[in-house]
Amino acid sequence: MSMSLVLILLFLGLMFLGVPIAVSLGAASVIVMATMTELPLSMAAQSMFTAMNSFIMVAVPLFILCGSLMDEGGIADRIYDLAEALVGWIYGGLGHVSVVVNMLFAGMSGSSVAAIASIGKMSINALEKKGYPKDYATAINLSGSMLASVIPPSILMINAAATGNVSIGQALLAGLIPGILIGIIFMVYNYFYCKRHNIGDRAKFSGAKLRKAFVRAIPALLTPVILLGGVYTGIYTPTEGAAIAVVYTCIISIYVFKNLKWSDIPRIMMKNARSTGTILFVAIAAKPASLLFEIDGLPSTIAKLIAGISDNRIVILLVLYVFLIFVGMFMDATAAIFILVPILLPAVQAVGVSPLFFVVFLVITLSFGLITPPVGVCLYAAENVTGLPLEKIIKASVPWIGLIAISLVIFILFPQIIEVPVGLVFGS
Repeated sequence: MSMSLVLILLFLGLMFLGVPIAVSLGAASVIVMATMTELPLSMAAQSMFTAMNSFIMVAVPLFILCGSLMDEGGIADRIYDLAEALVGWIYGGLGHVSVVVNMLFAGMSGSSVAAIASIGKMSINALEKKGYPKDYATAINLSGSMLASVIPPSILMINAAATGNVSIGQALLAGLIPGILIGIIFMVYNYFYCKRHNIGDRAKFSGAKLRKAFVRAIPALLTPVILLGGVYTGIYTPTEGAAIAVVYTCIISIYVFKNLKWSDIPRIMMKNARSTGTILFVAIAAKPASLLFEIDGLPSTIAKLIAGISDNRIVILLVLYVFLIFVGMFMDATAAIFILVPILLPAVQAVGVSPLFFVVFLVITLSFGLITPPVGVCLYAAENVTGLPLEKIIKASVPWIGLIAISLVIFILFPQIIEVPVGLVFGS
């Protein structure tokens, strides 16, 4: 345990000094490997290469690229029009539209940051014009953007499933029902909030408008169908599906929506190379750390500690719930996944938690960190989009964060919500 403790302290110390997460983790691992073990340093390089020598990990940059193409390719406008025609007639109409459009965009981009920067910006402006308080409009879109990390094709879910040796197809499907349920809870809250404060609007339902919006959105809606349909039916792997989705998105953005040109593609790819490099750099740096933790027996030690707390599955998950929310607030979710999954998975399996449930539970819980201080990237993106003070956004977001917290407790008490749909589709 001493080796693991030194590694963690070095990692946290370097982070505190402002060193990037991936560099902090990699440097701490190399220092510990050189000074506290007899392993050759070539083991660090070998483990890093092994982490990237994975067909599954190729899906990550492809999903990021697909999300950026949709963001710049005019898909967001058509998705928003469809959501407005679909639920805009319910009391608190545009608030519901904000939730639904985030859910739809989540099923295409897999990125919460992309959701708040594109759909969120458009939705906040529309809400403000209709008389919704700007902080409320920002809070509902900020919270809704988190759904992109839960609803497939979630990039975080892919990373967690790959790290935990869980079927990516099953993990993506397992995130669908929780994501939809959280969205419905958001809409219920929005309905009663608008009623109580006498705000919001309600457009008249129009079947013709809905049909027109649906037809205009068909090319965009086919993206998740192509992406996930082939994965769930076993026609192709998630990585192959991501590649097909990138090609399809390019075609419709250039030839159907005509918002992009072929000359724009290299620029978008270069922009995404930076995002991809950041994520994969963390994955590479986490591998030698995981190796050292395993050699030091940290996973088994943590498993014994957790088992010592209680042998009750619910109690263990509630303890981890609090722990993971704290971690997510102070650490990048991607880094936390690569570090914590190998450590915590054996522990939760020992008390009867399935790896599939744990992966989904972990991703949803860590996603809190995207919308909470001090490192919430979506929170700061919302601040940039709206110009509102950070304190005002945080205060307005508290009820929504509470709704997500309650939803997670429901999933802990009733894991069938996550596990049963997967069993029905995959027959397991």
